[in-house]
Amino acid sequence: MNSWPKPFVPPLINHHFPSLKLKDSSAGFVHFEKSKDFRMYVCGITPYDATHLGHAATYLAFDLIHRFQFLSGENVEFVENITDIDDPLLERANRDQVNWSDLADAQIDLFKSDMSALRIIPPQHFIKVTESLPIIEDFIKRLEKNGYLYEIAGDYYFAVEHFLTDLPIPIDEAIKIFSERGGDPQRVGKKHKLDPLVWSAHVGQEPGWESSFGFGRPGWHVECTAIACHYLDGNKNDPIVSMQGGGSDLIFPHHFMSAQIIQAAYGRKFSESFVHAAMISLDGEKMSKSKGNLVFVSKLLESGVDPMILRWALLRGHYQQDRAWSMELLDKSIMEVNLVRSALAQSEVSETNDVIDSLIQDISNNLDTPSALDRLTSWAKSSQSNPSVNQSGLMARAIDSLLGLAL
Repeated sequence: MNSWPKPFVPPLINHHFPSLKLKDSSAGFVHFEKSKDFRMYVCGITPYDATHLGHAATYLAFDLIHRFQFLSGENVEFVENITDIDDPLLERANRDQVNWSDLADAQIDLFKSDMSALRIIPPQHFIKVTESLPIIEDFIKRLEKNGYLYEIAGDYYFAVEHFLTDLPIPIDEAIKIFSERGGDPQRVGKKHKLDPLVWSAHVGQEPGWESSFGFGRPGWHVECTAIACHYLDGNKNDPIVSMQGGGSDLIFPHHFMSAQIIQAAYGRKFSESFVHAAMISLDGEKMSKSKGNLVFVSKLLESGVDPMILRWALLRGHYQQDRAWSMELLDKSIMEVNLVRSALAQSEVSETNDVIDSLIQDISNNLDTPSALDRLTSWAKSSQSNPSVNQSGLMARAIDSLLGLAL
C-alpha cells in the first residue's frame, strides 16, 4: 500500500550528532551507537477513529527519532502496519451499517492526509494486515513447527507459558489487562490464561480467508511480528529490529506478546529497545475511543488550525509524560510560533550555530522537545532585541530538519 508524500528534510552540515539516547520502557535508558543501520518498527492504527491527537503525538515522537537518526547518517529502515481487520473495526462497521473494508480504506486515507499535513516522514513499507496474510500464515507455521501452537475448536493459540519469566508485571495484573485488551483468559481449554489467539476461526458474517489453519483471520499480536520480520530481517539480525515503538497502552500485552512470539519462532530477540509514547488527556481524562472524548487532527485542521502550530503544541510536552490537551495549550503555541516566525522573517537574528548545537543535544537526550522549544522562544526574543548575524535561513532549516516545523 502506498503511504503519503515524504517531506524534504534539509541536511544539517557542520554539526556534530551524538548517539541517540531513548528511555526503554523496561530497560531504562538505551544509547544507540552509530551503526549505519537503524531498523524501526512502529505499530500502526486500527482504522476506525483516525487520527486523534493520541495517534498524532505518538507518530510525531517516532518521526523525531527518524529525523535524528537520518540526519546523523544512519540508514533508517522504517515499517508501519495497519490493523485493517480486527474486532473494533468490525464492531464500528456493524454499528454504522457500513462495509468494514470501505470504512478501513476511508480512515486510512484520512490518516495519510493527517500525517502529510503534520509533515511526518512516511515508512518505506506501510502494510495492511489484509495484504500480508500469506506472510502471517507462514509465520504461524513456524510456531506450529516449534511446538508453540495448539487448537481449540478451530481457533489457534500461542503457548506463552515458557516465556512468562519475562513478564513485566504481576500475573494477576497481567491477566486483568489481557482481558481488557482483547484477550480471553477465561476460555475453557487454554493451556494458560495468557495464551494469545493467533488464528481465529470464522464466525457468522465476519470476513475470513482460507489458510492452512482453516477459514478465518489472524490474531492481533502475530500480525505485527510477521510483518516486522518479513520486511526488516533481511540480514538475520539479533535483535531483529533496533526499536519497536507505539503508544504506552501497547506495552502489555501487545509488545510483550510480540517479543515472545518472535523468540518462539526464531530463537532470537525481537528488538534492541521498546520505546513508548505517553497518553494525551482531555478535561482530566485519558483521550480514548471508549470514553468518546477524542479530538481529531482533521477537525482541528478543518477549523483553521495551522498544522505547524498543532505540531508545535504536541511537541510542547515530553513524549513520555502523560499530558493534557487544551485550548490554552493551543493559544500558547500560536503565540510562540508567531514569535519564532517573526524572528525568522528578520534580515538579522541572534547567533544560531550554538543554538542549533543545543537543539541537537536536546533531541538526542530522549527527545527533550520542551527544552528545545524553550530554547527557540528564547532565541527569538534575543533576535528581536539583539540581532547580529544574517543567519535566519540557517535556523529555519535546522528547525525544519530536527523538529519537522516548516515555519
